[in-house]
Amino acid sequence: MSDVHYELFVRRRVGAQWTLEMATEVRTAALQSAEECLISNRAVAVRVSKETLDRETGEYKSIAIFTKGMVDGGKPKKEVQDLDPLCVQPADLYTAHARDRIGRLLEGWLARNNATPFELLHRPDLVEKLEASGTDLQHALQKIAIPEAEARGMSVHELIRNFQALVDRSVANLMKAFKKGQLPDLDKEGFAKAAHRLAGDPDRAFLLGAGVAASIAPGVSWSDKISRLLDLADAAPTEPGPRALALHAIEQPLAEIIGSRAGMADLLGTADDLGSTLAAMTRLTGGGQVEALIRMQSQVRACMPELSGTAKRLSEWLNGDHFAPVRASIARRVLAELNGVRRLKPTDAEAEIEYLRALAMSLTAAAGRILPPEDIQAAFTVRSKTLLNGEFIEALLGRDRSARDEIGLLIRLAENVMGAVNKRQAARWLSANITALRFEKELRQGPDSPAAKLSSLAALQKAIVRSGLVREDYEPLCKKLGELGSLVEADSRLLAMLVRAPAPLAHRLALLVKLATGEAGPTGPVADRAKVEAFKLARDPAAREELAASPATMELLKGLMQGAQAA
Repeated sequence: MSDVHYELFVRRRVGAQWTLEMATEVRTAALQSAEECLISNRAVAVRVSKETLDRETGEYKSIAIFTKGMVDGGKPKKEVQDLDPLCVQPADLYTAHARDRIGRLLEGWLARNNATPFELLHRPDLVEKLEASGTDLQHALQKIAIPEAEARGMSVHELIRNFQALVDRSVANLMKAFKKGQLPDLDKEGFAKAAHRLAGDPDRAFLLGAGVAASIAPGVSWSDKISRLLDLADAAPTEPGPRALALHAIEQPLAEIIGSRAGMADLLGTADDLGSTLAAMTRLTGGGQVEALIRMQSQVRACMPELSGTAKRLSEWLNGDHFAPVRASIARRVLAELNGVRRLKPTDAEAEIEYLRALAMSLTAAAGRILPPEDIQAAFTVRSKTLLNGEFIEALLGRDRSARDEIGLLIRLAENVMGAVNKRQAARWLSANITALRFEKELRQGPDSPAAKLSSLAALQKAIVRSGLVREDYEPLCKKLGELGSLVEADSRLLAMLVRAPAPLAHRLALLVKLATGEAGPTGPVADRAKVEAFKLARDPAAREELAASPATMELLKGLMQGAQAA
C-alpha cells in the first residue's frame, strides 16, 4: 500500500458489526463501491475511511470521510455462529472465498505487480517480493484482524499472530516445494503430460496451479495472460480425469482476471465505456441465444461490439460446457454494474437508453444460462431508477429540442424502464411536459399544417399506449393530447373546411373516417366530431349514388359504424 489508501466498511444488517469490505488507493472507487453496496441491498450502512501512514510510528491514522445508511444501528449482537470460519491451515487460503478476500486486502499491491491472488499463492517470486515490500503484508493482516477480532470477541494481537503464523506456514510450504523442484515447468514438460503425471498426487491442485501461475507470469498485460491460459486450455489432455484437473487449474486465475475491471477492460478494449463493456461481456457469455438476437434485431446489433482476438477465443470456450465459474464471475460483474450508479454512456443519454434496451433483451434471451431471470429483472429495475432522476432527464432532453421531440424522448424512456414505481415516475415526467403551456403554444402556433399537427398528436397517443404504462397513467395523457387536438382543429376549422371542400365525397369521407378512428388525428373531441360529420355526409340523399359507386368507402363506413356500436 502507498502512504494513503481508503477502506470501505459495511454493516450487513441492523445491529451488526462493521466489517471490512475492500481497501483501495482510489478514493472514487471506495465511494462508488459504498453506494453500490447500499443500492444492491448488500448492506444497511457503509463507512469509508481515509488511512494515512505515519512513517515515524509505522501506524495508520484513520479519518471517516463518508458514512451513509443506518449507521446508528445500536450495539452489535454476538452471533458468532453466523460468522465465516477463520482460515486455520494453508489449504484454507486457496479457497475461492479466501482468494477473494486476499484480492481485496492487497488490491493495490497486486495491481502494481500485474498479478492475481491465485498467482501470489502459487509463485515464489511474488511471495518474496511481497515480504520485501515492507508494510503491505503487515497492514493487510491488521485490516482483516481488527474487524474479525471485534466480531468474534477476540484480541487483535492474538488474531494477527494466528494469521501471521498461517502466512508463514503457507510461504514455507511453497518455498519448500520450489527448492525441491516439485513445481512443474509447463513450458518444458507440456501441460497435458504434467496433468497426467500429477493426476494421482495428493497435492495435484496446488502443484499444477503453480505450473499454471509460472506459465502466465511473463504476460505483460491481462489480455496476454488470458491468451496464455487459453493456450494451456487448448493443450489440455482429453482423458476425463486429467482434463478436469487441468481445466480447473486454468479457470481459477481466469475467473480472477475476468472478474476485475482492469482485466475485463484490457481484454475488451472498452476501459472508459461501461455500456460497451457490459454489451461485450454479455456477448462473451450469451452463447447462441445472444448471437441469434443480434442477427434478428438491428438495434441490438448496433450496440453489441464485435469480439476479436483473445476475446473471441474466450467466447468460444465459454459457450461450451467448461469454465462455469468464469461465466458466473462475468455474470456477477454485469449484475454489480447494473445495480451500481455508473452511467453506461456518460456523454450520450439517448445512447444510454438504447444500450440499456439491448442489454435487457440480450440478458433476457440468455436467462438461465448466465443469470436467473428474477435477478435480471431486479437489476434492470434498479438501473431504471437512475434514468429517472433530474440530472439524467436534463442530459436526455438537452436545451435545444422542441417540446414535441422532448415528449418523444420521454416516451422512449418510459418504454425502456422496468418496475411499476419507475413506470409511474416516467408517467409523471411525461405529464409535466404534455400539460406544459410551452407544448400547447408550440403546437398551435407552429408552422405545420393542421392535418400534420393532428397526425403528430395521434402518433404520440399510440406511442404512449405502447410504452407499457398502466391504464391509470396513460389515459389522462391521451385525454390531454385529445384536448390539444381539439384546440388545433378549432383554430383551423379543419372539419368544417373538409366537409365543404370541393372534393369527391369518397375522398372526404375517407379522411373523416381516419380522423374518427384515431388514425389521422388523436382520439377525443376531434375524433367524436369527425364521426358525427361522417355520418351526416353518409345520410345525405344526394350522396347515396356516389357511395354506391365506391365499395371501399362503404366498407370504411361499415367499420366506423361497427366501432361506434361496440363503444
